[in-house]
Amino acid sequence: MRTAFFVIVAALLAGCATLTNHLAHFTAAPAAQQPAMTNGVVKRVDKAAGSVTIAHEPLTNLGMPGMTMAFLVKDRAWLDGIKEGSRIRFVAENVNGELTVVALEQAK
Repeated sequence: MRTAFFVIVAALLAGCATLTNHLAHFTAAPAAQQPAMTNGVVKRVDKAAGSVTIAHEPLTNLGMPGMTMAFLVKDRAWLDGIKEGSRIRFVAENVNGELTVVALEQAK
């Protein structure tokens, strides 16, 4: 009788683990997808304001056509690595109502 009890408990626990794995598969939040990087050319760096002016291609995630405009930067240290005329790739997002560069790299 004891053996039958332990077999039943083990089977129930195994079933719960399997059910938990299946539920996790269906309820897992999708990974956040970062927008594609956009090409641009640095026109001005304003370290005091923490901004950079970029002539850029369309920003599809913001529904914005290509143009030249100033953006705040997420990390002011990035401004030390770029200068006027630098070709860059970047991601801009609306952060608390301010268009902000949230990812930045030198173009290859």
